[in-house]
Amino acid sequence: MARPYRLQGENCFYHITSRGDNRKNIFISDYDFEKFLEYLQLAKDKYKFNLYAYCLMSNHYHLFLETLQPNLSKIMQYINTAYTVYYNKKRNKTGHLFQGRFKSLLVDQDSYFLELTRYIHLNPVKAKIVDLPQKYKWSSFKGYIKPKTDKYIDYPELNSYLPMKPSHYKDFVLNSIGKKDTLFDSIYAGFFLGGKDFIEDKLAKFKSEIDSGDFAHKRKLQPAISIDDIISVTGKIFKEDKESTIAKKHSHSFTRKIVIFITRKATPLTNKQIGEYFNISDSAVTKAGNIVEASLKESKQLKRKLDGILSAFRV
Repeated sequence: MARPYRLQGENCFYHITSRGDNRKNIFISDYDFEKFLEYLQLAKDKYKFNLYAYCLMSNHYHLFLETLQPNLSKIMQYINTAYTVYYNKKRNKTGHLFQGRFKSLLVDQDSYFLELTRYIHLNPVKAKIVDLPQKYKWSSFKGYIKPKTDKYIDYPELNSYLPMKPSHYKDFVLNSIGKKDTLFDSIYAGFFLGGKDFIEDKLAKFKSEIDSGDFAHKRKLQPAISIDDIISVTGKIFKEDKESTIAKKHSHSFTRKIVIFITRKATPLTNKQIGEYFNISDSAVTKAGNIVEASLKESKQLKRKLDGILSAFRV
């Protein structure tokens, strides 16, 4: 059976859901929830997307995000794979954690932003876990009613779509408790949440890209940040020129290891692609990243320097 086609585009808004295999729990302890959010942040750093809302339930999760590149599948593959590896390793398990592929809805943010965030934030109430959404620890609701308190939400972008004060949003959500939700009555063809004009516009856009061959073949994703950019910024801070960083004879250079670490963290490049640039093996790329990771735990000064480099590439 063929996989369903995944519509992916720049500046597209998606409601994402992913469930545990056979609906089993994917979060057992508080640390599991924290670890998932950690991988979510790492995915944001690596693939550059805006996060507007989330809710992590015991056996599934909801995300509302905006892609800045046509890379939704890469984002979700990174998050679910990283968390699955962590979960299985912690509990000495093997095999699938999530049920098939994640589900995604392409959302008309102008018409459904408020309703969708409300639906996401009311999940714990509808599941009778809590009687009020602000009592649930693992959602972004408290970050809406107390602005800038949720480190995972992109507030500047959120504020452009949230046309009300925090207290009014709180009332908007709480006043809907116990009422029937008709939000998903507006779904079209299984992957659009929007009105007629929105659907026609998106269909026309994606049809043009697919028919031209651009979308599937020619338009290969390029990282928003190049290795050369990273070498340039890192070299200025650690006082090492590009030639010395790249040269194979300087394979023991710590600056080179830092560049590799940042490239893994801040770009979509694979270990193989990074290795090809530096003429080293995939395992050498992993080893270099692990060395820097260990050094960061011992040196606050190094962490400050790397935070400074990473902040230069945040979008």
